[in-house]
Amino acid sequence: MVFHFCITRHELLLFEALREGLEEEMDRDPRVCVMGEDVGHYGGSYKVTKGLAKKYGDLRVLDTPIAENSFTGMAVGAAMTGLRPIVEGMNMGFLLLAFNQISNNCGMLHYTSGGQFKIPIVIRGPGGVGRQLGAEHSQRLESYFQSIPGIQMVACSTPYNAKGLMKAAIRSENPVILFEHVLLYNLKERIPDEEYVLSLEEAEMVRPGEHVTILTYSRMRYHVMQAAKTLVNKGYDPEVIDIRSLKPFDLYTIGNSVKKTHRVLIVEECMRTGGIGASLTAAINENFHDYLDAPVVCLSSQDVPTPYAGTLEEWTVVQPAQIVTAVEQLCR
Repeated sequence: MVFHFCITRHELLLFEALREGLEEEMDRDPRVCVMGEDVGHYGGSYKVTKGLAKKYGDLRVLDTPIAENSFTGMAVGAAMTGLRPIVEGMNMGFLLLAFNQISNNCGMLHYTSGGQFKIPIVIRGPGGVGRQLGAEHSQRLESYFQSIPGIQMVACSTPYNAKGLMKAAIRSENPVILFEHVLLYNLKERIPDEEYVLSLEEAEMVRPGEHVTILTYSRMRYHVMQAAKTLVNKGYDPEVIDIRSLKPFDLYTIGNSVKKTHRVLIVEECMRTGGIGASLTAAINENFHDYLDAPVVCLSSQDVPTPYAGTLEEWTVVQPAQIVTAVEQLCR
């Protein structure tokens, strides 16, 4: 007898998947609450919290003043006393104003209190290079936050992993920063009807291959997959991994791929100096140097403020043609 199991699915945009995950966790756990600028009756700058204030009330979905350091500190205090707050930064660049709270309190209070306090807080919001948003609204803060002890960082790239990572971050006992890309909110995908939660520390194998390992995350996943089509037509077989967990890295998945392909290309939208790619390059060289047949290559955004002019903005970010050229050079 053969049993056929069919997973029923429904179609959502990425911002709707984030909201569905958030809403499920608010239903499941009355300690979960949201705070930030315009998260309440306006529904968030990208509508991730739309309708939640009406359903849960103004105290669980709290509109705050334009005072990032203050309301992030309030969220840390709420987490210390038993709540599970989600802080939305209207734009990730604004969270630089809360850097003291995120660094000295979010990341360190569990340690400095001798384990008396846990800080189960999620900090999330839109970042990355959009379309002519200017330098201050095109920040990639993962490079800023990666050195803070005690913080986990994940980046979503599809509706499926956006929901799964949101739920996992809310349930975590650690402070988690969830990076969302401003240009991915309207991505559409069919996701399972049944509940699921993803691991905060696992990479995703996007495309198995044999010739070269391409490590990427967030929006650059789509630039890489666009380049992969060209590479396949040219006879190359790239393995594409969405690392998803920016801290800590999933060195098990990454290592197995390196041992198979012996060549690594990292593609990121983060800045070249001190970015995720630099840390990942160091980790690969430290752990898998003997398996490499060529130096690790990293394609990153240029170390300049993101220009407002569309053509100049495009030149500062890695494009698919650059990825194709890098793989061709690596595989010579």
